[in-house]
Amino acid sequence: LDPLLTADLLHMLRSAGHGDSIVVVDCNFPAVEVASKTTTGKLVQIAGADDVAVIDAICSVLPLDYFVDDPVLHMVPSPGNELPPLGKEVHAQVFDAIRKHSPDVQPKPIDRFAFYEKARTGFAVVQTMERR
Repeated sequence: LDPLLTADLLHMLRSAGHGDSIVVVDCNFPAVEVASKTTTGKLVQIAGADDVAVIDAICSVLPLDYFVDDPVLHMVPSPGNELPPLGKEVHAQVFDAIRKHSPDVQPKPIDRFAFYEKARTGFAVVQTMERR
C-alpha cells in the first residue's frame, strides 16, 4: 500500500459506494467549509503530499465509478481567467496519474464556482498540500 493511504483515508474510501464523489483539493481550497457540507462531513488532510501523489495513491486502491457520466471532474478558472503554467503542469500530471489506473477516462472541466457547489454534494474531501 502507498504510505499516503492513511487509516483515515482508507476508511473514507472504503465507506464510499457507487455514485459517491471523493473531492481531492489543493491547500488553498476552502476545504473545511466545503467538507462540512458533504455527505459525511469529513475532511482528510494529507500532509506533505501534492495532488499528483495523492490521486495516484487513491486510484491505486479505488477504481473510478463508470456508472456515472463523468467519473473525473476538474476545476478550471472562471471565464476570462487563465490557468497559470504551473496549474497546467499539475493538471497534466494528475491526468497522467489517473490514466495510469483508468486509461479510458477523460477528465471533464468544470468552472470554479460550479466545482465548489458540486464539491459540497460530494461524499468527503481530501486536501493535499499542493501549492502549484
